[in-house]
Amino acid sequence: MKVKTILVSQPAPKAEGSPYHELAQKQNVKVDFFPFSYVEGIDASMVRKQKIDLKNYTAVIFNSKNSVDHYFRIAEEMRFKVPDDMKYFCQTETVAFYLQKYVVYRKRKIYIGGKTFDDLLKVIKKHKTEMFLMPTSDSLRPEISTALDGLGIKWERVVMYNNVNSDLTPLSDKKYDVMVFFTPAGVKSWYNAFPGYKQEDTRIAAFGLSTIKEAEAAGMVVDIKAPTPEMPSMTKALEEYIKVANK
Repeated sequence: MKVKTILVSQPAPKAEGSPYHELAQKQNVKVDFFPFSYVEGIDASMVRKQKIDLKNYTAVIFNSKNSVDHYFRIAEEMRFKVPDDMKYFCQTETVAFYLQKYVVYRKRKIYIGGKTFDDLLKVIKKHKTEMFLMPTSDSLRPEISTALDGLGIKWERVVMYNNVNSDLTPLSDKKYDVMVFFTPAGVKSWYNAFPGYKQEDTRIAAFGLSTIKEAEAAGMVVDIKAPTPEMPSMTKALEEYIKVANK
């Protein structure tokens, strides 16, 4: 079946030259944007209630840009000066490079996993003497906690932000050829709004293993998956799929 309409579960990009605008023009498809969930930070007092003292940790585990943002936000709210010798363990290069927003990248001890959290576990395993802190949202996959426990390291989780479901009512009477999900929270938000949802002939695109797993666990058939070596971005994966579907 041909693809003419796509719904991307993110805010619309501000730059006119975004890959999605190029995709729409090049493939003659309509791309709409609507964030399915959003991140809401919690204040420092709620972190203190979790009995977390930032100075007790020698390393931080980051699995997303949000975790980076909220760690440094909370550090500022608590008037905690992050030491120059703090070690940062980042799930992907993208997350690691994002650290430049807060630290002088070349002067810090930054360790990078790969594409999945399992890749990062192999790196963390080599640093068992550290005391690790992992900033997360209120929804962390239980297998991540289990895997970290299995390493025999000293680590603690701290919730610094929440994933909040968006009001998806405006989408109730709309149908798209492709829906694009980027986070497990987005999938959960969709089913929270439409618990009886039937996929039918809508194609599902999902970015990241955790998002793919969440979509499939919810009963969706994921037709378009990224990133892969051949499809490093979602726009590339969509473009290649559309080329075949719209022949």
